[in-house]
Amino acid sequence: MPDFSPTEYAVPGFVALVLIEMIWAWRKNPHAYEAKDTLTSLAFGLGSTVAGLLFGGLFFLLYLGVWEYRLFDIGWAWWAWPLCFVLDDLKYYWVHRFGHRVRWFWASHVNHHSSQHYNLSTALRQTWTGFLTLGFVFALPLVLLGFHPAMIAICGGFNLIYQFWIHTEAIDRLPRWFEAVMNTPSHHRVHHATNPRYLDRNYAGVFIVWDKMFGTFEPETKDEKIRYGIVKQLGSFNLLWAVFHEWIGIAQDMWRAPWRHKLSYLLREPGWTHDGSRETSDQIRARWQERTAAGDGSVASENPIAEPREAA
Repeated sequence: MPDFSPTEYAVPGFVALVLIEMIWAWRKNPHAYEAKDTLTSLAFGLGSTVAGLLFGGLFFLLYLGVWEYRLFDIGWAWWAWPLCFVLDDLKYYWVHRFGHRVRWFWASHVNHHSSQHYNLSTALRQTWTGFLTLGFVFALPLVLLGFHPAMIAICGGFNLIYQFWIHTEAIDRLPRWFEAVMNTPSHHRVHHATNPRYLDRNYAGVFIVWDKMFGTFEPETKDEKIRYGIVKQLGSFNLLWAVFHEWIGIAQDMWRAPWRHKLSYLLREPGWTHDGSRETSDQIRARWQERTAAGDGSVASENPIAEPREAA
């Protein structure tokens, strides 16, 4: 069984790329980096690493237990690696999609979207609370098929490495054939945008074809400047607030809600309210589409500010 963690070997490359991008930003795009924002992103990355060390082993042991009931003995054949990588990326697409469409999952994933800057340090904004969601369940079908948990973990590590470099504005568009199949900086800028046309689009990890297959693809347009972050921006560099603000928001909403609606604040999409006082991403997009169809020229510059803890 391979004992190999690709992300550990990639760390020096991550650091080098961030430094290179900082030099590019200094010369070409001074607003790409902001000191407090970057420090917050680095703190996120450190905390996420600690959380992974504390809880990753428990999930791995769970997978090993499930693997004993596998349907097939796939083993370590060469062809199993690319197959596992593709299936793991499909799994990532659905985990990521649930991360935006179910508030319980979003409370963990929102950390990654909380920066109003889009640079390589933003990629380090990983969750500290992923263990509180059920994201690990999405990998169980791969384990039951017979892919060893270590193989899945290694493929997941390479998936994470791939996603690092697409968090940049330094790269515009890549060749059409590459943009058609792979996730790219252009596609992922869309995913991090708060513009109504871009909300909850481009969930892909490595292969953008999943979004095209499942109807969630949106190309980047040059007609509208992208605004990054979450619909209701944090307005603070307080690390603990950035990490836990959505969990706090869920608790507050559930406490105040009538009994019949309490679970909905946990399980429905971010922004949903029983009284319609806030908007979901679907409602924001629908409103934007109505105004666009009506020929409202102000739509292109509209910045939809929602109530706290809304979808992004």
